[in-house]
Amino acid sequence: MAWLQLIAGGIFIVIGLLTLAVSVFGVFRFQYVLNRMHSSAMGDSLGILFIIFGLMILSGFQFGTLKLALIIVFFWLAGPVSSHMIGQMEVLTNEKIEEECEVPEDGSF
Repeated sequence: MAWLQLIAGGIFIVIGLLTLAVSVFGVFRFQYVLNRMHSSAMGDSLGILFIIFGLMILSGFQFGTLKLALIIVFFWLAGPVSSHMIGQMEVLTNEKIEEECEVPEDGSF
């Protein structure tokens, strides 16, 4: 049983690391800042989810597992909000934004 726990936890951690690596590649590959932000935000959320889930499997059911679950909840709540705020700041401060993407004229985001 311990071997299954080790293998399953290791698989989730490796998947999370690969997801983060693809996210880093996307950050360097994309030219426009909103595309970079989307790549990093999505990769962050998914990669961290897989890594922490792997750690939850490895640690077993104990109080530390609850703490790891709360970390996942915090990242999943804070990540989209911060990404939206960064995107909104880019739209408001970039003078050449209309050349790179569509922006609603009424100011809604």
